[in-house]
Formats: sequence, structure tokens, C-alpha cells
Amino acid sequence: MADIVNLRQARKQKARADKEQMASRNRALHGRSKAEKERDRLIADKSERFVAGHHRDKPSQPDDQ
Repeated sequence: MADIVNLRQARKQKARADKEQMASRNRALHGRSKAEKERDRLIADKSERFVAGHHRDKPSQPDDQ
């Protein structure tokens, strides 16, 4: 015999689980100190400069067209 499921309670349980998952993501994203945010920003800037410094220039078009 199948278990009877109250759909209203199932919806509320799912909503609670979704809220908890979102809260967990927000804690990981926003729950950092100012020093950690600054460190991450500096690392990202350094890697961006490194990549930008290693881009090859596109060959220029000849002037005598």
C-alpha cells in the first residue's frame, strides 16, 4: 500500500529546503571578512593582468591597399 502524502506539507518542505540551500550559498558568498574580499580581488586582478599581458596582437593590415 502506498504512503499518503499531504501535498501542502510537501510543498512547504521543499520551500524550506530551497531557502536553506540559498542561505548556504549566500553565507559562502557574502559571509567573508573585508580582508578576504580584498585578497580575492587582488588575486583576480593579478591573474587578469597576467592573461592580458600574454595576449598576442592581431597582425596589422598592410598600408598599401
